[in-house]
Amino acid sequence: MIFTTKNQTLNRTTEIVIIKATEEVPSIDAIRLIPREKILKLVFDPLMQKQRLTIGEDLKRKLKGFQVGIHTIEPQINISKLISDEEIEANQDFLEKCAKEYRELSKELIYKVIDKLKITINPEFPLLTFNSIKGDKRQIGKVDDWRYYLHGFHCGFENLKTGQLVETPLIFGLEFGDLDPYFFSRFIKSTPEYQPLKIDIYEDYADGVQINQKMLSLGKFERITSNIENHFGIVVTDRDKIEVNVYQPESVPTEKQKFNLWKFLKLK
Repeated sequence: MIFTTKNQTLNRTTEIVIIKATEEVPSIDAIRLIPREKILKLVFDPLMQKQRLTIGEDLKRKLKGFQVGIHTIEPQINISKLISDEEIEANQDFLEKCAKEYRELSKELIYKVIDKLKITINPEFPLLTFNSIKGDKRQIGKVDDWRYYLHGFHCGFENLKTGQLVETPLIFGLEFGDLDPYFFSRFIKSTPEYQPLKIDIYEDYADGVQINQKMLSLGKFERITSNIENHFGIVVTDRDKIEVNVYQPESVPTEKQKFNLWKFLKLK
């Protein structure tokens, strides 16, 4: 049984297929023809739950360039086509521009917070500066038209007038342009000047990963190390290069002392 619903918010349609037998699962060739504007939802009969998991893993292996979500609670598998290499390559100049503007705005905003809080940033490891603020009222605040929130390895910003979103990374020294795939997608989609978008981004994280990987292969983006050992980031290649010092997880120097980094960051 097949029927279609429309999600106006995402501007995508959802085609629902009821699966009561294995042979009712659409073929790989048929699934590959799904346009990006459509989500395919396979809803399985309760008696087919074991088969559902096997079918889902098989679809993941065979459907490159697709997101295959095997729901952990509901008896369904959601399938959507991700942004293609061809789409990314055709819009590489736009995406490079977005990355540069993300980097500049990210840097500008974090220094506004520094000025507001009247703190001195640790240029080698900014997180050490901001982590000491977490837990008190300064963790959340406002600078100009922006609301900020210190969390995890980032300081998140939201423009209260336009809704634009920026996440400033704090674990790459004074390099504030790391392009986390989820955060970068949200920045592009929330920036008024980019509307209407030249390129459709439906799956914030998964499409963001595709964008980063292709832009890396094109030489427009490059990998950088972080302050934390074995952790890496992605930044636009055409930029002023900033050296990032790498510290061992168990011993980060500060004021001639050593301590457990993960415990200090409250991750243990």
